[in-house]
Amino acid sequence: MTNVRDMRDGEDFVGFYLIKESEVKQTNTTPPKDFMNLMLSDSTGQISAKIWDAAQSDKDNFTAMSLVKVQGTAQLYRDKLQVKIIRIRRTTEADGVNITDFIRSAPVGAAELLATVYATKDSIVDHDIRAVVQYCLDKIGDRLLHAPAAKTHHHAYYAGLVYHIVRMLEIGAFLCKQRPFLNADLIKAGIILHDIAKPVEMVSELGIVSDYSTPGKLIGHISQASLWITEAAIHLDIDPDAERIMALQHLVLSHHNLGEWGSPVQPQLAEAVALHHIDSMDAKLQMIEDAFATIPDDESWTAPIRGLENKAIYRLNF
Repeated sequence: MTNVRDMRDGEDFVGFYLIKESEVKQTNTTPPKDFMNLMLSDSTGQISAKIWDAAQSDKDNFTAMSLVKVQGTAQLYRDKLQVKIIRIRRTTEADGVNITDFIRSAPVGAAELLATVYATKDSIVDHDIRAVVQYCLDKIGDRLLHAPAAKTHHHAYYAGLVYHIVRMLEIGAFLCKQRPFLNADLIKAGIILHDIAKPVEMVSELGIVSDYSTPGKLIGHISQASLWITEAAIHLDIDPDAERIMALQHLVLSHHNLGEWGSPVQPQLAEAVALHHIDSMDAKLQMIEDAFATIPDDESWTAPIRGLENKAIYRLNF
């Protein structure tokens, strides 16, 4: 059985995979014909695949979160490997496979990561800031244990969000030592809160995002988190116009940096500048780390990475 990371251009393979995404589309021919775009995944990576001339039974059987056995050929298309499916079927009990075998997760246990987040929250000196962070953590609850940080962009796996937060906290702690003029409480709070509403924005199961929720589409995680900060202030009897509250809102609202990236304002606090670059650094390095993990050991170039201006990255071999 072939893992995704071991597929190579022009080679035939057989393996078990989880359908992470499934979409029915139509060709541009006359008359148009239905085909299916699938995203096949396992614990080593994911790859796109197509079922041409899709029958109704294909549409019924090969839905997202289905386990399948596939015989196919790996082919390069526009510099990216994809699968030409020859045969495909749903798995049966006799195959002896379990969905958890195909779920990618953070390399550190979710409970350990969450404990780090709460310990960091407890270390915030400012009482009001700490209380707001606690309120928002209570809003999201256990969903932080398993939520991914994104659908496909970065940390897109089980417990990916809390892993992303903890790695950012590590970078933030270093920066606060190097740049003591930064307000450490705001850095900690901004990191914990910047994506806190992601589990509400996305519909996910076992770390796999199937869609964006209605609040996610209409409000988005950035605006939602800012609203939660105001809600927390009112609930905690803190002046919603207090500078601390405004600073927390600004950190969340500006952390994507540009309007076209989703931020209504650009960073205009030192801590907001730091937060944006901490977030960007961890996300981009994780994209590279994830891409390295999905290519065979004897290959050096990754596929083009969308979050890095669609550039491929070369892995040094010394």
